[in-house]
Amino acid sequence: MTRPTIRDVAQAAGVSKGTVSFVLNGRPGVAEDTKRRILAAAEALGWTPSHQARALSVSRAFAVGLVLAREPELLGADPFFPAFIAGVERTLSDRGQSLVLQVVPEDEEEAGYRRLAGSKRVDGVFVLDLRVGDTRIALLEELAMPAVTIARPDVPSSFPAVLVDDRPGIVAAVRHLQELGHRRIAHVGGPAHFLHAAIRKDAWERTTEDGPYVEADFSAAGGAQATRALLESGQRPTAIVYANDLMAIAGMAVAQEYGIAVPAQLSVTGFDNTELAGYVSPPLTTVRTDPYLWGREAAQALLDLIEGGDRHGDIPVPPAQLVVRGSTAPTGGTER
Repeated sequence: MTRPTIRDVAQAAGVSKGTVSFVLNGRPGVAEDTKRRILAAAEALGWTPSHQARALSVSRAFAVGLVLAREPELLGADPFFPAFIAGVERTLSDRGQSLVLQVVPEDEEEAGYRRLAGSKRVDGVFVLDLRVGDTRIALLEELAMPAVTIARPDVPSSFPAVLVDDRPGIVAAVRHLQELGHRRIAHVGGPAHFLHAAIRKDAWERTTEDGPYVEADFSAAGGAQATRALLESGQRPTAIVYANDLMAIAGMAVAQEYGIAVPAQLSVTGFDNTELAGYVSPPLTTVRTDPYLWGREAAQALLDLIEGGDRHGDIPVPPAQLVVRGSTAPTGGTER
């Protein structure tokens, strides 16, 4: 059976091949009724895009890239990445595009971007896990690679950014604990070279009055180790603000090992509002974010940038919100 072509779709819909091409490539400027007629004709004919032919015709890969310098086991445990990638894939699927994912050691990250650019496998990239003084921004500008960053970097950048801001979430968590009477509020943060970890730490420092800080690695094991250090310290905190839910849940398990009741003797907050957060005992007070939405918005912005559309500015997203559950309570006079 002969594979249907764009010409066949155009004939069935009663429009030109150019109009079909505009609609099937997600380009604007076609009336909604015409668009629906073309999509219906394509579906009826069983038409699917030939990415190879499309790429050759317009010198494009019809794919975007994501390079992640994280240990694979950490990626599997961190719910942020599956949710973000799901949002990206939803938008890419709607636009007939693909995602090229590379998981590399941190010292090979720059080489990963250079490989993607040199092989012309992708038309643009997402930049996650921004670093303090991130050198990847200058690298991508040198490579003339279209990019969208998740959050605004702390270095000059010509790329649009999804305006993720973790500060309001951390501030809300600390103030919630202060309203419950807590004064010695600790923070278990992520690696200091990550910009979002530094931003969360800064928000905690600016809001809290007194409390220790321990750096961890966003993993459950790292959160458990940091919690042990805090609980064995001379001045045990009455509350701990964790930089993600995974570390917070591990921290609650450690508190139980030490015979410390949560929240009667120790209040705990997380960050991300993962699905598991509402099902642990006690349910975790945490900060709700929406990485799925960030992925959708980032993909839309990147494709618009690649196609030379009008959308070149930053992309606002709803602020993080505190979700109060059972892991926080008044101090009850337990500070000592």
